[in-house]
Amino acid sequence: MSLDNEQAISKALQSKTIAVVGLSNSPERPSYDVANYLKSHGYRIVPINPTIDEVLGEKSYKSLLDLPDQLKSEIEVVDIFRRPEDIPPIVEQAAELRKRYNHPNVVWMQLGIVNEDAAETARSAGMDVVMDRCMKIEHARRLGR
Repeated sequence: MSLDNEQAISKALQSKTIAVVGLSNSPERPSYDVANYLKSHGYRIVPINPTIDEVLGEKSYKSLLDLPDQLKSEIEVVDIFRRPEDIPPIVEQAAELRKRYNHPNVVWMQLGIVNEDAAETARSAGMDVVMDRCMKIEHARRLGR
């Protein structure tokens, strides 16, 4: 499976609601920069970080499973900013949501993040996978904004 799954990237960029796992409230962090960019381009950002209460004007949740039920059903992309070894439990939570709500559709692991076992878990649950790519870069490259 190619790390450059063009169909999965296109599907993610056409989505509206993105859970950003590992979103930092520090403007110097890549997760903050990417989420801020995506929010400024019309995406709904849902922060997932157990150590903060709010970021970019949005309430932060401890995990995907801690989201309110209505929000669980709206997550289309899980964009992950965590170390590769931290990915499997996040993907397992995404798979649980997928099973119950038929969402999310895409698991996206940011630049430098590859975890083939977690990717296989996501694919087995019916989700597309993007690894080692940046949503901000892909959005700017494809949509030119």
